[in-house]
Parts: sequence; C-alpha cells; structure tokens
Amino acid sequence: MAISLSSLVAPSRRPLIATLCADGGMGKTSLASLWPSPVFIRTEDGSRAIESRDDVAMFPVASNTNQVFDALGALAQEDHNFRTVVIDSVTRFNIMAETEILEEDGSKSINQACGGYGAGYAAVANRHRELFDACQYLANTKGMHVVFIAHADVETIDLPDQAQFSRYTIRMHKKSVSHYTDNVDLVAFIKLKTYTQGGKDEPVKKATTDGRRIITCYPTPAHVSKNRLGIKADLEFPEGVNPFAEYLA
Repeated sequence: MAISLSSLVAPSRRPLIATLCADGGMGKTSLASLWPSPVFIRTEDGSRAIESRDDVAMFPVASNTNQVFDALGALAQEDHNFRTVVIDSVTRFNIMAETEILEEDGSKSINQACGGYGAGYAAVANRHRELFDACQYLANTKGMHVVFIAHADVETIDLPDQAQFSRYTIRMHKKSVSHYTDNVDLVAFIKLKTYTQGGKDEPVKKATTDGRRIITCYPTPAHVSKNRLGIKADLEFPEGVNPFAEYLA
C-alpha cells in the first residue's frame, strides 16, 4: 500500500516497555508486580517477595526457551484481562539460550559455537530478538505493558577520546544487551543509596547505607540507563510504591 499524508497520526500514549536491572534482592520483582494487572513469565523463581499477593498471576517456571515462547503465544492468542507481561528474568533466559545453542551445536563453549568468531553470541542475541519481538507484539496488539527483569553487572568502557571508566550494565553479552536498551522506553537501575565514611587521611573509605533505594533511569556514564518520560533525576523507591505509576495509566 502506498504511503500518503492521509496516514499521518498524532502522538498518543502507548504501553510502556521497560527494563529493570539490579543486583539480587533490590526489589526488581516487587517493582514489576506493581505494574497494572501483571502476569509473570518466569525463567527463575524470584516470587518469594510477592508470594502473598493474590493480584499477581504467574506461569510455571520455564525450563527452556520454548516454554517462554509458549507462554507468550498463549497471551497473544487467548482472551485475558492482563495489562502487563513481565519476563523474570532475561538474564536466566540468556543462560537457557546459550545452553540450548551449545547442545544443538555440540560445542563446549559459546565462543566456539556456530563456527566461532562471535557466531555463537550472535545466535544467542537472535533468541533475545525473538523474545523482544514477541513481547512487542503483545504491546502492539493487546495493549500490554512489557517489563524485562535483568541482573546487573559492571563493565569497563575504553573509549578512544576518554580515559577508561566502569559502568553498570546488564549481565549478558553486549550483542544481546542492545535488545533491552535500544528500543525500550525505560532502562532503570535499582540500587541502595550509599555514602562513604572516612577522612582524607584514611587510605580506605567505607561505604554505608541507610537502606533507602533509588532508581537511576536517565543517561549517565555510570549506567546503561535511559527513559523517554522526561525523568532527569534519581527516583526514591520506597517499599510498595511504583515511581512510574503515573506513566502507566
């Protein structure tokens, strides 16, 4: 069909696609459960923090990637009232995908798989692309918000025009990370608010915290983080409160 000016539309609010990243125990699953009418597709069992919630639905823990896609297919094909799909977690999905590719290929390491030279990592990244596309389909056809839960890691960045520095990222190969950072509306890192103690003459300063959690979701050299919501400062994350609720109507 030919494109014409009659196809122009005004911007409108649409479902939010988000990636929540943090170390273990920071409240990723709890925060995702505060999205509207959520259903969890689990590759690991992080549900203990919300086990008393009767307003959250969960598929059985998947043992392979096919079961993840089967759950997504059920949400796409069957009638339901869920408004958010949560993948918990894409980090574990990554391990599943690597294991399956190694079994299919007969290689001993993902570096050697599919002929080597990065082809194994590319094959894993393609599984992540399929996962993202399936979730995006639910957003486009069912109007569902999408939340990807990921575990955090630290990587060293060596740019040609700057000194080396470290930043938080998602714990998987960089070829796969892009699926959860590029074409999403929100990449949020949850962490404890920390302070350092010690005088200038002390060789080692100690980190401490008062237990408060914050969320960084704007561009910063310390994180692979972003948002399309106009947020430009860290957000407080008290227990039981979703700082993004106003964007999820």
